[in-house]
Amino acid sequence: MSDQKEKWQGWLALSTAIMAVLAALTTLYMGKYSSRAIMAQGQESDQWAYYQAKSIKQHTFELGRKALELQYMAERGRLPPLVGNEYEKTLTRYAEESKRYDTEKKDIKAKAEEIAARKLKAQDMGGNFAYALIFLQIAIMLSSLASLTKRHYLWHIALICTIGWLFFFLDAWLLFY
Repeated sequence: MSDQKEKWQGWLALSTAIMAVLAALTTLYMGKYSSRAIMAQGQESDQWAYYQAKSIKQHTFELGRKALELQYMAERGRLPPLVGNEYEKTLTRYAEESKRYDTEKKDIKAKAEEIAARKLKAQDMGGNFAYALIFLQIAIMLSSLASLTKRHYLWHIALICTIGWLFFFLDAWLLFY
């Protein structure tokens, strides 16, 4: 075997091994960010369910306050002052509860939107790592074919494919677009 041929096969083997390590690393990151997106989806759904529960409770207080208000207005002249005061205290408490639910809903909504933003970023990152992995898988396959067929051009194409990996790997971290 010629020295030139052995040197080429050595570089081919080394580059293929490096591609395999990079593929393992890329798979790790793809799984990490895909899992984060899935977890965030559950957290986001929980927050929106919590928001809906608060909305329902607020609506119940508002309906009760309106019914009590109408009842109080209908009977105002016939009620003893002590009962009238209790109506007014209850109406005030209902109005305060409704305002409290408004504040809580704003906080819950902000948290849900923050989780949604994290989820979308994790989805984008996981997707870009997946694209990067595809380029490495193609590169490894082409390197393997180059080794079997002794075709240098297949190895060169494989090396070019690693540029695609590099682009998407960096894009996963930096989100160019």
